[in-house]
Amino acid sequence: MKIGIACDHGAYEAKEAIKEMLIEEGHEVKDFGTYSTASCDYPDFAYACAKSVSEKENERGIVICGTGIGVSITANKVKGIRCALCSETTSARLTREHNDSNVLAMGQRTCGIEIMKDIVHTWINTPYSQDERHQRRIDKITEIEQK
Repeated sequence: MKIGIACDHGAYEAKEAIKEMLIEEGHEVKDFGTYSTASCDYPDFAYACAKSVSEKENERGIVICGTGIGVSITANKVKGIRCALCSETTSARLTREHNDSNVLAMGQRTCGIEIMKDIVHTWINTPYSQDERHQRRIDKITEIEQK
């Protein structure tokens, strides 16, 4: 799978660990930065990653900051993005099954890196259910986005 990944300075360590895990699992990873722990602005990196998913350059995206809140808000501003902020595996599984989320947001300050790896693994490997009721709801979200 082609996966974009981005973070701010508060989540650099987590991004690097998750990127390494994804590459080891055979995924193609595009790193949108940041590339150090120097202070930076999360919208710059989250937007670039989300846009790559919206434009089909990447199949999915992962955005990380201190809490995951800022990057999730940013990613959800991009047309076609359904970004879910997850801090445990049940939500990661359900957002794929029910919402067909295409971007995952997490917070390094709110989750340990090993838990984040479990969340990513669950999210990457859970298929969308294709259930009619879930698709109907996703279609309604898309309609709202079109307005």
